[in-house]
Amino acid sequence: MKKLLSIMLAGIMALSLVACGSNSSKDEKTKLTLATSADFPPYEYIADDQSFVGIDIEIAAALAEKLELEFEVINMDFNSIIASVSSGKYDIGMAGLTVREDRLQSVDFTNSFATGVQAVIVKEDSPIKTVDDLYAEDATYKIGAQISTTGAIYFADDIENGKTKCTLNEFKSGADAVSALTSGKIDCIIIDKEPAKNFVSSNEGLKILDTEYAVEDYAICVKKGNTDLLNKLNTALEELKADGTIATIIEKYIPTK
Repeated sequence: MKKLLSIMLAGIMALSLVACGSNSSKDEKTKLTLATSADFPPYEYIADDQSFVGIDIEIAAALAEKLELEFEVINMDFNSIIASVSSGKYDIGMAGLTVREDRLQSVDFTNSFATGVQAVIVKEDSPIKTVDDLYAEDATYKIGAQISTTGAIYFADDIENGKTKCTLNEFKSGADAVSALTSGKIDCIIIDKEPAKNFVSSNEGLKILDTEYAVEDYAICVKKGNTDLLNKLNTALEELKADGTIATIIEKYIPTK
């Protein structure tokens, strides 16, 4: 009886070890999921072959390779990115995202990997000549911006604080805002300078003001408290900066020569 009991216990222990090994393998992370809004060239957009391309996409792919993970892009509305990462549904968010105090309440951010400039698009015959014109005492312009972007947030704050009498119109995408501008529904658009260049080059009669609206740093958001992933991403980012990978990716989409 004792011998039989010993054999049974040994069998149970063996099965337990197999089960533990199976669970650890199952729980081991194999994929890095990126939440983005692919309507923000040259940072993220959909190519003619329907693939996702852009600065953020390539940097995220390089990070996944560094971390030896598969890579998947999930496209969504810009204003859904923070919530989807905050809930843990997806691992990281990149879409020309900048670090802001309100966003830090929901997610954590990596070190910055690029600098962005918020610019203003107007029609070529617009009476708006500089950013200061939006804050003139008698200014009542209709300002356009993509919903939940820093341009929209900054200008909404300025309206709330009584710095301008202009009004803000938010759009689902930058392209929607451009359509509203060309049709005369709004007077200008606040948007990142690089996407602004793309919109101006593909829409006759538009230009970018010489004066900048804001300068900010781009970073990657992760679920708040996920320090393991955050530290791994920061380490990988520094390595990609050091070996020139990030500079090469940015130069590919925003040539300086």
